Amino acid sequence: MDKLKKVLSGQDSEDRGGLAEVVDTPSLSWATRIKGFIACFAIGILFSVLGTFLLWVPSKGLTLFAVFYTFGNIASLGSTLFLMGPMKQLKRMFEMTRLIATIVMLLCLVLTLCSAFWWKNKGLAVIFCILQSLALTWYSLSYIPFARDAVKKCFAVCLA
Repeated sequence: MDKLKKVLSGQDSEDRGGLAEVVDTPSLSWATRIKGFIACFAIGILFSVLGTFLLWVPSKGLTLFAVFYTFGNIASLGSTLFLMGPMKQLKRMFEMTRLIATIVMLLCLVLTLCSAFWWKNKGLAVIFCILQSLALTWYSLSYIPFARDAVKKCFAVCLA
């Protein structure tokens, strides 16, 4: 557990000077960061589930669905800011191993809202929500060692 704390808080990295440490070091305690992560992640799931139920509301259902579902995924993604800190999270989001998943996820977030507000197309909104969830899952798996390889092997065995 101590190693996980060090990795997530950035304490296992090399010494880069005083200013870099001040910017990258979160000022919250480990317990507070865990509580913030859990709260933000729970709010994200709640918003996503609520958005799914709101899809069936007459007239405004599509818009409510897209907004709540997208904000739910943003809150879930934002929950990791508590663990790593904002700057480290942003740097890691755009590393080469996560770049495609990050771009697809952000693009689908925007396209979900576009399909609800401007195009008024329920089918596209649902497709983009599914894609943003898949991209968020793939992005999240990149933080777990060998998780992406295990998923690839599982699908290869299932589809063979």
